[in-house]
Amino acid sequence: MKSPDPATSADATSLATTSADVTGGDAASRDAASLAAANGDAIGGAAIGGAAVGGDASGGDAASGDAASVGATSGGAAGSAERAIAERNLCGLVGALAKQIEGHIRERAGALDLTAAQAVALRELTGPMTMRDLAERMSCEPSNATFVVDRLEEQGIVERRPHPGDRRAKQLVLTSEGAALRERLIDLLTEASPLARLTSEEQTALNDLLTRVVR
Repeated sequence: MKSPDPATSADATSLATTSADVTGGDAASRDAASLAAANGDAIGGAAIGGAAVGGDASGGDAASGDAASVGATSGGAAGSAERAIAERNLCGLVGALAKQIEGHIRERAGALDLTAAQAVALRELTGPMTMRDLAERMSCEPSNATFVVDRLEEQGIVERRPHPGDRRAKQLVLTSEGAALRERLIDLLTEASPLARLTSEEQTALNDLLTRVVR
């Protein structure tokens, strides 16, 4: 009798073992895929899973999908972190610019024996307006604007006049002395201003960007 081919017998034994132990093969596949995914090697995990179940592509597809999801989440987190850093830097720059402008106004106002708040009020009095309008331009409460205007009125720089369209309201109007003082102030504020480092086109672009943010 012809002896069985050793290679054929080994193949048959291996095939029988694999066919009989399907449950164990599935468990091994899941364990291998989980281990590979935990190590961040999703592609390797999918390949191991496919070999263990004899070409069961569904396990590999799931592992690949999980890896893609993790990658997308990581990318989104990185984008959020970069945006947070950019916004922090912008806030720092805007704050630094505001401090420079405030210091510049205080210095130039002092040359005219004015406080910084008085200088801002004069700068914003581009024409007759109510106290509320001036307070809005100064970005302060009406009560604070009233205090500043009272001092300017005592100095003969501003006066209150009846509002032409509202009997209950008053308009703030510059006196002739106030108008002359305002011209001198504007010249001083414009000279060596922190914003003077920008060209007219750059100032316009910055104005447009800040307007979009503020409004």
